[in-house]
Amino acid sequence: MINGTKSGSVELVERLGEIAREKGVDTKAITGFPVPAGSFSNMDACCVVGGDGTFLSAAAEATSAQIPVIGVNRGTLGFLTTYTSEEVEALFPSILAGEFKVQGRALLECTAHENHIDLALNDVVVKAADSSQIIHINVFADDEFVTTYVCDGLIFSTPTGSTAYNLSAGGPMMHPDSESISLTPICPHTLSNRSIIFPTKVKLRIENAKPGQRLLVALDGQRNLNILEGSSLGIHVSESRLQIAQKLDYSHFNVVRHKLKWSGGYAGEA
Repeated sequence: MINGTKSGSVELVERLGEIAREKGVDTKAITGFPVPAGSFSNMDACCVVGGDGTFLSAAAEATSAQIPVIGVNRGTLGFLTTYTSEEVEALFPSILAGEFKVQGRALLECTAHENHIDLALNDVVVKAADSSQIIHINVFADDEFVTTYVCDGLIFSTPTGSTAYNLSAGGPMMHPDSESISLTPICPHTLSNRSIIFPTKVKLRIENAKPGQRLLVALDGQRNLNILEGSSLGIHVSESRLQIAQKLDYSHFNVVRHKLKWSGGYAGEA
């Protein structure tokens, strides 16, 4: 899959295609956005060339097809697309031979009503459809009332998404293997609101508590749902996992240190 708006991406895909053909591997270039349903059927893997947004756009279809995703960064940060252009070109013959490790990443399953179910790799964000308004939302965990949030919005994050919008809003970083859900309020109208970490099996329910207000629900910042007054939204960890192909020496904390400029020290350090 290619994001043709990213500089150098088309040329890189052409080069990777040449390498694949030399190894007797068939390829197909996909440029549609959003990814058309069934695009990855009968494929063994998906190579995403673009930025993290391009990677996120492929996540649901790749999960449905149960194929690993190889992320190649032609964007800015590249937190999910961890291969550089130089790395993927040099390593592509070995990647085609299966020399990579696969990480299963948890996704959030979001149910707006019986006929609409969607997946999010990073987060589900709930805000007012009118961006100038604050929201009033009742949150329930396994049918137990948690609290009513009065804030600019709520971020329900996976461990993968914990280093994205969640982190910017003051939420915690979570290890990608933890499979928990982080709930972080955006600009809460109280001094005591903090993030909550929910366990893997929790079933969350969100109710609109402000009369006449329409809520906007964004999945991975790309797909939007509307929640009307009196409607509810269900969120839980999906039974499916996205398979991400990583370099054999991949280190999550190395990526955090370098991509997010994360640093620290210890008592004995000069």
